[in-house]
Amino acid sequence: MTLLAPSRPRARGGRPPDILVNNVPQAAGFPCRDAASGVGRRPVKTNASTMAKDKPLRPKARLPRGFRDRSGAELAAERRMLETVRGVYETYGFSALETPAFEYTDALGKFLPDVDRPNEGVFSLRDEDEQWLSLRYDLTAPLARYVAENFQDLPKPFRRYAVGRVWRNEKPGPGRFREFTQFDADTVGSASPAADAELLMMVCDVLKALGLQAQDFALKVNNRKLLDAVLDAARIEPARRGVVLRAIDKLDRLGIGGVRELLGTGRKDESGDFTKGAELETSQVGIIERFLASAPPHPTRSNLENWWEAIAPGQVERAAAGLAEIAEIFALVGRSGHQDRIHLDPTVVRGLDYYTGPVFEAQLTFPVTNEAGEAVIFGSVAGGGRYDDLVARFTGQSVPATGISIGVSRLMSALMSRGALTLAEEPLVLVLAMGDVGRTFELARQLRQAGIRAEAYVGTKRVPDQLKYADKRGAAIAVIEGEDERTAGTIILKDLALGLELAKSIETRAAWVQERPAQTTIGRDALVEEVTRMLGRQP
Repeated sequence: MTLLAPSRPRARGGRPPDILVNNVPQAAGFPCRDAASGVGRRPVKTNASTMAKDKPLRPKARLPRGFRDRSGAELAAERRMLETVRGVYETYGFSALETPAFEYTDALGKFLPDVDRPNEGVFSLRDEDEQWLSLRYDLTAPLARYVAENFQDLPKPFRRYAVGRVWRNEKPGPGRFREFTQFDADTVGSASPAADAELLMMVCDVLKALGLQAQDFALKVNNRKLLDAVLDAARIEPARRGVVLRAIDKLDRLGIGGVRELLGTGRKDESGDFTKGAELETSQVGIIERFLASAPPHPTRSNLENWWEAIAPGQVERAAAGLAEIAEIFALVGRSGHQDRIHLDPTVVRGLDYYTGPVFEAQLTFPVTNEAGEAVIFGSVAGGGRYDDLVARFTGQSVPATGISIGVSRLMSALMSRGALTLAEEPLVLVLAMGDVGRTFELARQLRQAGIRAEAYVGTKRVPDQLKYADKRGAAIAVIEGEDERTAGTIILKDLALGLELAKSIETRAAWVQERPAQTTIGRDALVEEVTRMLGRQP
């Protein structure tokens, strides 16, 4: 999709641009006079037919496909989650960085998964200088531009975190949006596997801080150098490597039998659709299968070399660099106490082409119910890896870098399914308008000064309608001070949340009116104290 910059009004000798009244051009500022002479004109006679013709065209209220509106409760829940993530990142010494939503299109590069459609996967427009700009599709490409632009002034390594919206001009589907939020952390300027290991440890700490138990998640690690080495060992030509990597990536979903079919002639799925395979020879398929089937559970340099010797005898040197990096990462996470949640998994591929070394994914291991009512494992909520060549696109100088990105919406959905996060805002106290609006604002301000979320009703409806409004707003407490209460120095408090529960056990309206549950009258000076107490007892 290409968005064009809006046209600008043409200057007309200093006179304001014309406007339309009943589809008749008028000089701006003179809607009832002739633009040339200034002489008043008779009103235009209208009838039903002209009115129908002159009826303004109104846009249809609708959301663009792939986008969504979000409620205050969802935004509040997201904010709480992001603050927890931010807190962990900052304890590790990462600092915040914000980059603009738009970048020059050539700065974003051609790294989206659909490499056959360069720049087609982004939303773009052309500015007044005839330069193409695009909305960012992730937070990593803008980071690379920022580092290249400010390289001499940055500390090395440079450690930043960033949270923000990103956009993909791709076909939307269930749970797949064109706009979503990512939360990244990156270390730029260090080639040490210690930087990769630290990101893995940090994400473990994030998931625990968000309320997940150790058995609820696992971080899976691989290395693109090992993937390249196994493809070299199997003598797979470049034209087929993409098909092979996509087949490897499907092991969890299809099993080894399905992957074997995709490495061979192809596979027909349950719907009858046929996916053409890589058409590898039997010996080539055997090397790939051995790579996928037998990764050591506790990687060390020694058992990794033995594993590779079994995959491709006599070719350990081909994979030496990747094996050394994996061994060092696992040695470090073992000493940190995270070794039980971080595993070597040869099926981790990662889709973006800029990864050059270790790659990793954080996956949640508990079951959830999908749209078909089936129990499935939740899956990936974060991913990343090393990208040592991305900054070099700007400078020609290789700058080592590694990072990880959390998919905010997916992680939120997972936390809510586990009860670790709820869609709830801070409790709201509504102060009803009872004739003296100034007094309404005064009571609301008194509550706010005590740190209580309070709204002063600014509508014009009667008290029963105000209480209905309070119900729609999900208010916890209604504050009522009418003339009688002002004279007596009292205030009525209605515990709306408790009243809703009690209403279920009272059979008649007469009994409700007589008992008036969840309603209390207090002295004016006790407002803050009593509201605080009532909020404290609510769930």
